[in-house]
Amino acid sequence: MTGFVGRAAEAARLAAALRSARLVTVTGPGGVGKSRLAARVVAGWDTAHGWVELAAAHDPELVEYEVAEALGLTDHTTRAPRETVLEQLAACPTLLVLDGFEHLVAATAALVAQLLRGLPELRVLAVGRRPLGLAGERLFPLAPLGADESVRLLTDRAGEQGIAVSDGPEVRELCARLDGIPLALELAAARLRALSAAQLLDRLDDRFRVLTGGGRDALPRHRTLRTAIGWSHELCTPAERLLWARLTVFAGTFDLEAVEYVCSGAELPDTDILDVLSELLAQSVIVREETEAGSRYRMLDTVRDYGAGWLEATGDAARLRRRHRDWYVGLATWCELEWFSPRQREVAARVAVELPSLRAAMEFSLGEPGEAHLGQYLAGSLWFCWVGCGRLAEGRRWLERSVALESGYERSRLKALWVLGYVAVLQGDSGPARRALRACRERAERSADAMALAYAEHRTGCLALVTDDLPRAETLLRSALARYGEIGELNSNVLMGRVELAMARAFQGDLPEAVRLCEDVRRVCEERGERWARSYALYVLAYAAWREGSPARARELLTECLRNAHAFDDLLGSVLTLELLALVTATEGDAAEAAVLQGAAARLWPSVGLPLFGSAHYNAPHAQCESAARGALGDARYEEYVRRGGRLDREAAVNRALGRAGIRPPASVPAPRGARRWDAVRTGGGCEAGKGR
Repeated sequence: MTGFVGRAAEAARLAAALRSARLVTVTGPGGVGKSRLAARVVAGWDTAHGWVELAAAHDPELVEYEVAEALGLTDHTTRAPRETVLEQLAACPTLLVLDGFEHLVAATAALVAQLLRGLPELRVLAVGRRPLGLAGERLFPLAPLGADESVRLLTDRAGEQGIAVSDGPEVRELCARLDGIPLALELAAARLRALSAAQLLDRLDDRFRVLTGGGRDALPRHRTLRTAIGWSHELCTPAERLLWARLTVFAGTFDLEAVEYVCSGAELPDTDILDVLSELLAQSVIVREETEAGSRYRMLDTVRDYGAGWLEATGDAARLRRRHRDWYVGLATWCELEWFSPRQREVAARVAVELPSLRAAMEFSLGEPGEAHLGQYLAGSLWFCWVGCGRLAEGRRWLERSVALESGYERSRLKALWVLGYVAVLQGDSGPARRALRACRERAERSADAMALAYAEHRTGCLALVTDDLPRAETLLRSALARYGEIGELNSNVLMGRVELAMARAFQGDLPEAVRLCEDVRRVCEERGERWARSYALYVLAYAAWREGSPARARELLTECLRNAHAFDDLLGSVLTLELLALVTATEGDAAEAAVLQGAAARLWPSVGLPLFGSAHYNAPHAQCESAARGALGDARYEEYVRRGGRLDREAAVNRALGRAGIRPPASVPAPRGARRWDAVRTGGGCEAGKGR
């Protein structure tokens, strides 16, 4: 949001280094401007590039999840996320930026080494306080600003706040004492609202004399920055210092409501939070950014580290982390309820920005004696995030970790078990799915938990459906739906049970019953504003329309289905719809386009799991489409069109399928996760990555 000052020579050298080396690491002390310089250079890069922020990740195992998340790469299989990254980046010459990795060096270095070995066209720009230590790594140490650029930065930042500061001896001395470190200069500029440059210099010199034994010898730069942050901290009021420390419990970004709940208390009433937060914003202790979920705040890593030390010193850290966890338990509860409402898309956007803190809350709960049940509750309550928003792999990791613990709270554990079974079903991992659902059912029967029993039976029926045991699927699904009715349960999961029953009836030739069930689902969804389950109902209705000889109606339904599935990043819904659209297209007489869509779907299936679940029933439309297209085109031309489709990434495939109907996703539909940080242009080799939002 602020202007870029200086660094023209460094930007040119960094760009040249990236053109000649596959791994370049920008190093330097905190606050020296590494990330700003990298962003400046990347903004002018002419091929696809993605930016991954690792500062909020604390578990080395989450590094590859962070990369996949930031790039909007979705995978529903049991593979490690790094395999997804390797596979999905292989199609495009890419620049990958990894920012803030220094606390996760070993895990980051291992991932980068594997990516560089497996992707010959990949270039990596790493940004951190230390090197990765890999062979072939070109280091780009970034020095502080020179004298003139330091003065310009200080005066520019002051001017942005309406403070007129002219170049003069005191200003130059202040910049020199701050070693030209941009973050220190920005903190100083924020203080010029209340103090003159000479007054700031006197206060800073007092601190330096203490640290250097009375002399004015230069301190090491990392101590210069820490001293500047400490000096800024001293100039804060007690309330500002307290809020600064408490804000460090948040991971990633945070909003005002969360701050008011987590950070308020006797010493800091919630009615004062906004004013104190505004002061920290004015002093550059925090920054504000706009997201799909609204205005949010972020604390720079170096500033966070300083405040975290103060929080530990107060002895209040454990209480604040527990209060932070409690807020996110409440948020997860609200999101789960609102998923079955007109706010479904708002929930998807909210969870996407809150994931770092939700992870921190689960980590705290699962590692804290006596609180594992809250980790289980969180992992289970976020089922809509794992299943509906394309995060099956990460969800399974948290769910498996949570159900391994005996928490003493059976209801929380049972929910985590059936959600784990559901996730495994969608990943095509039938053995673990069956074991989790059997365990859930047996424990639910022992504890007389009617709700958990209904969910276990439902998801076991879903497993039977995708493994072609249609009579058993129908029996289990009807029984589960009856149980839901008895306990008064109605939500997106219940509606999906009706859709799955409709699919089982359709596969057995009972199209009227399938249509009746899905029309009822559509009616309920429209009454409640539900979009996710509705898209699957539309899929079944489209299947029935095609079977009844109405391809135009089928296309209309599938177009709407695809728009919604793609908006939620639901890869399974998207690829199933593409498969059926291919068949409809072949029926309409365009065999070439049908083959292209089949090729696009084939590229996506490895990220979902076993193509069409390995199900003969789900595969039948695919086989019929292939037979028709091959017959019309001949084997050679059919294979060529399939290869063309295989060069389309998900965004390009969806846009092509929607564009055929003359429809583009409306502006109100969220683009896939990661699009803010994923900017691509059409490049050679058929790569057609989507533009950022």
